[in-house]
Amino acid sequence: MATPVAQMPFRGVRSSKFRHVYGNPIKKEQCYECVKITKNAHDSHFCAVNPKFVAIVTEVAGGGSFLVLPLDRTGRVDINAGKVTGHRGPVLDVKWNPFNDNVIASCSDDCTVKLWYIPDEGLKNNLNDWLVNLQGHKRRVGYVEWHPTAENVLFSAGFDNLIILWNIGKGEAVNIIDCHPDIVHSMSFNRDGSLLATTCKDKILRVIEPRSGRVLQEGPSHGGTKASKVVFLGDSGRLFTTGFSRYSDRQYAVWSQKDLSKPLRIENIDSSSGVLFPYYDFDTKMVYLAGKGDGNIRYYEIVNEAPYVHYLNQFLSGFPQRGLGVIPKRGLDVLQCEVLRFYKLHAMKGVCEPISMIVPRKSEQFQDDLYPDTAAPTSSLTAEEWLKGKNRNPVLVSLKSGVVVRTNKPVIYKANDNTLVTSDRNNEKKFMFISEETKPDYREVPKRPPSPINNLSFSFNLTVEMVSDTLDGLGNRFHQIQQMWGNLSTKTTTNHTTNGVVMCDIVTTHKLPTATYITIGDDKDIEIIELNSPKTEAELRRAYSSQSEEIKTLKEQLQSKEKRVRDLEEQLRRLNLQNQRPW
Repeated sequence: MATPVAQMPFRGVRSSKFRHVYGNPIKKEQCYECVKITKNAHDSHFCAVNPKFVAIVTEVAGGGSFLVLPLDRTGRVDINAGKVTGHRGPVLDVKWNPFNDNVIASCSDDCTVKLWYIPDEGLKNNLNDWLVNLQGHKRRVGYVEWHPTAENVLFSAGFDNLIILWNIGKGEAVNIIDCHPDIVHSMSFNRDGSLLATTCKDKILRVIEPRSGRVLQEGPSHGGTKASKVVFLGDSGRLFTTGFSRYSDRQYAVWSQKDLSKPLRIENIDSSSGVLFPYYDFDTKMVYLAGKGDGNIRYYEIVNEAPYVHYLNQFLSGFPQRGLGVIPKRGLDVLQCEVLRFYKLHAMKGVCEPISMIVPRKSEQFQDDLYPDTAAPTSSLTAEEWLKGKNRNPVLVSLKSGVVVRTNKPVIYKANDNTLVTSDRNNEKKFMFISEETKPDYREVPKRPPSPINNLSFSFNLTVEMVSDTLDGLGNRFHQIQQMWGNLSTKTTTNHTTNGVVMCDIVTTHKLPTATYITIGDDKDIEIIELNSPKTEAELRRAYSSQSEEIKTLKEQLQSKEKRVRDLEEQLRRLNLQNQRPW
């Protein structure tokens, strides 16, 4: 009897709809050129993007500034383009408000965090008037992060080892998280913003309850001395970190938020020296890794079972990057199957280059599996609700319409008590209109003249006041329509006045497919127009066809007249020549 042969595990190619994702650099005409990108060695993105604007930290001599450009203003950037110049030290990080595309937060070497309002048309001059100035850090502020679901909640991490929770609606610090013995390298929220993960120079990974600052879990992270970064993998209960080993090899690791004593998986990537930045896409469950000084971007697919991470491919480029910005999902081109778009800051030249990550699909229809409902630019909680302990998932919006979802521009101003007030001027007008008391109108309603029926000649009476109103209101309008529709054949008759009443006899009316014109003659040429707009699509088509034929006929008549004029001019020239000949 033959012994059974043990079955070998299947080691073929793993099936994935993101297996063939590729990076597509945008043409040179659609890049942003001649940008003085900062050369600061701080480990930050230096770039922030939303569906309206791209913000790039720039290099200046003294003070700090960043450039804000509308997305469609590509090409060569004007040397005098407006910048945000309110900081007294170099700008280290910028982040757009996820619920207001016109508000951006920035932090700087001057130990402050400032909020700025950018108008829809962009900056025409340098902006140094901030909305809110948040002061509380004792040393420079390296990172800022907005809460993903609560409005007006901002976190800042400084080189004083503190993380400060701000309520920007009131312009005050709500809590100070003081659990790090050294500099904080990165911050990341989970899906509903109830947990905050941090990496620190002390090589410890922490999961913190952000309202109270209490450390829920902590454990040893990567053993290298360089900066490590962390990102929450949505609501999966896992974290993804990048860092360096003791031998300076770059690594990534996957952790469980409930147990940080050891990673679920850790892998070496290469031996480069640039800090790796992880970017997680919750909708596609993909992680992108891009390093400072690298020319490539690696991307992986995240799954719920071991080994948790599957390598897909990488985008290669010969130009190293200094920083990267990522546009929100609502700003992508869904008809081109674009699942992510980077804005790459070149390290060697002043160029910001968009790079689209595309899933190749032949169909031009909306791909439901690539674009589930994504986070909308609407908060699900107020700052007060979140601070009281409520948690709620983000509000979702569908991308099936193919239209870029942007927030409307609000009117923002400072109140007398130096608090920030955000209001929508359109809503204010609506509420004012609703709250107004009804004002009755006691004016007498004038009687309207009867409408003409068909093209019959008939007479009716008009009071002197009605004739005056008709003269003032309808005369100019009728002449404009008369020029637009062509010459109207009208015949005027005499009129007479009896007992203050003008008696007018209508002799002829000219009726077109969509309007009836009536001319009433007197010394001032009174015209009355009654528009008979088409009621159905068929009538509209007939009217359009009729007017097209009339226009065509008029053009032919004009051409024949021009030809006749040329013939007459030629005959006149010949006659002149004959008269000039000597007999």
